[in-house]
Amino acid sequence: MANNKKKNLTPTQQEYQELALKVQPPRPILKNCIRAFIAGGSICLIGQAVQEMFVHWAGFTEKTAADPTVAVMILISVILTSLGVYDKIAQWAGAGSAVPVTGFANSMASAAIEHRSEGIVLGVGGQMFKLAGPVIVFGTVAAFVVGILTWLFQGGGGS
Repeated sequence: MANNKKKNLTPTQQEYQELALKVQPPRPILKNCIRAFIAGGSICLIGQAVQEMFVHWAGFTEKTAADPTVAVMILISVILTSLGVYDKIAQWAGAGSAVPVTGFANSMASAAIEHRSEGIVLGVGGQMFKLAGPVIVFGTVAAFVVGILTWLFQGGGGS
């Protein structure tokens, strides 16, 4: 527990926290890492297979196959989320299923499904974009900063 949070606890609460830490079983870090590696690697392997299908059967190039591959992976993730399968995979895999784009799609679809009873705008839209907003803002700002740095390091646009 962080020291700042510990300062706000009463002595009895601090004593309880210390006791809870002693009794708590150790985390299976190696097992969790292996599961995350297997799950994340499997998701990436499926994504690579989808991309290869676009290249070999649909006539795409390696570059042009990337966008439809991401779309298919997101679609698969949303379908598995709506069927309740992705959550079981995520529970077993931990971070391995959260890191790829499918994890982001899962979290957005889960928020939409969970809050659908509150209505389309305030429920689905509001809760879904509560999660997506920071991600989109960070992506936009990061892309802007990288673009400026690239522009500066390439001579400021003058040739």
